[in-house]
Amino acid sequence: MKKILLSLFVVAIAFSTNAQKKVPASPSQKIEQTVGFTTISVDYSRPGVKDRTIFGDLVPFGEVWRTGANQNTKITFSSDVTVGDVKLKAGTYALYTIPNEESWDVIFYTDATNWGNPKEWDEAKVAAKVSAEVMPVPDTIETFTIMFDDLKDTSAVLGFLWESTYVGVQINVTN
Repeated sequence: MKKILLSLFVVAIAFSTNAQKKVPASPSQKIEQTVGFTTISVDYSRPGVKDRTIFGDLVPFGEVWRTGANQNTKITFSSDVTVGDVKLKAGTYALYTIPNEESWDVIFYTDATNWGNPKEWDEAKVAAKVSAEVMPVPDTIETFTIMFDDLKDTSAVLGFLWESTYVGVQINVTN
């Protein structure tokens, strides 16, 4: 009798655990690209448009955005790189952006331990800040996407694609 009760208890817990699981609204993704001898990886969550106006509304213009959903987006370089005119040491950075209608500021922040935006923004932790032009996309891209474009031996473009917007930032490596 005890074995039957124990078995029923285990089955009940298994069903209740599975019943509590939900598909995440913004699923996580990790992408990795080798450029020359440098590995670049990005770990982020992918929100959807879901019939909303994104840029200028859900993501306000002129304000720091965590560039994804949930935890802040993290980018890791296995070797030193150059973004814009700024050299970045190998390591992990939080990736933030300030979207505007015509351009975005893409920010590499040394403190990658935040959930979303830092409670207090610290300019001293901005390792690099690069401006990038906004390019319109003819179709609506439902799910926020980070990608590597224009891959060459010593460079790649880190691309952000969502709603009807594309923004790209060149990253150069030293081989």
